[in-house]
Amino acid sequence: MQSSKVRVAVIFGGQSAEHEVSCRSAASVFRFLDRSRYVVTPIRIARDGRWQVGVDTGPDTADAIVSGAGRPADDRSPIGSLTEALEALKSVDAAFPVMHGPYGEDGTIQALLDLAGVPYVGSGVLASAASMDKEFTKKIVAAEGIAVADGVVLREGDDEDISPEDKARLGLPVFVKPSCSGSSVGVSRVDDWADLPRAVRHAREHDTKVLIEVAVVGREVDLSVLQNPDGSIEVGPALEINLKSEEGFFDFDAKYTSGMVEFRIPAELDPAHLELLSDAARRAFRALGCAGLLRADFFLAEIDGRAVPVLNEVNTLPGFTELSQFPQMWRAAGIEYPELLDRLFTTALAAGARRS
Repeated sequence: MQSSKVRVAVIFGGQSAEHEVSCRSAASVFRFLDRSRYVVTPIRIARDGRWQVGVDTGPDTADAIVSGAGRPADDRSPIGSLTEALEALKSVDAAFPVMHGPYGEDGTIQALLDLAGVPYVGSGVLASAASMDKEFTKKIVAAEGIAVADGVVLREGDDEDISPEDKARLGLPVFVKPSCSGSSVGVSRVDDWADLPRAVRHAREHDTKVLIEVAVVGREVDLSVLQNPDGSIEVGPALEINLKSEEGFFDFDAKYTSGMVEFRIPAELDPAHLELLSDAARRAFRALGCAGLLRADFFLAEIDGRAVPVLNEVNTLPGFTELSQFPQMWRAAGIEYPELLDRLFTTALAAGARRS
């Protein structure tokens, strides 16, 4: 008798600087997926790009699954191939690429899943690629009338400095960041123009294209967008980020070091300001052509005497541990982590059925 359970693949790891973040997210997914409803195939991508198809041994051994996907965790051991992974993908109903950053959140793996004909959680190739590249994200949402920070783009071969005119326009401080990276990897705050070349070199360790952006003064507020199986979208409670130190910014260390930051959910916002932020998040989701889920990060700034949501960045696959911002926001809305996973897979399957 054929099982009525949904067969899913959870893909994690990868070659980006966010390999460990992806593994942490995947461990939570394995831990909370309801095994009475799902048959799970772990697929781990090692740091060197090799693919490993593992065996699910249950929620209680999630960390072991993530570290070795059911086999020895040593990345130097022969651990399978992309061909083996594609064979495994043929047998599943849907996939969840729990991957952050380049080679996972940028449309790369989404293209592979499209070619394999496997429905998957999250946005498609174009939306993933455009949302991963901060330059193009901002061009697209700005065309929809959503405010973004002023800045300068340095491309491969450009100098590590910018013109006096650009410096005068932007002022100090500025933030220097790789155009295609997540978790604030490679981001620096510059308070003295003499430090700019060093910050640009640091960003170029992660991407050849670098953004230099004016510092936006305002409250840092994140919004989560969730797509329903019928294609409609809803926005969850707002989350405000409060650093416990007056120095620094919400960088990689602050994001993943316990005690450095406080999340306030729901954020204490004027109802009119919350509506402005929620509307901007919905418009960004649609303008970028997203699917499944999105976290949109804003600064709520005061410009010419009025409150204006300024989009900082979007994440088509935000951090997904049970303590990450996206699940916390939906928990505040009454949707616990296992139910959130159900919603994501149900939406992916419904979208796949519509496409086919």
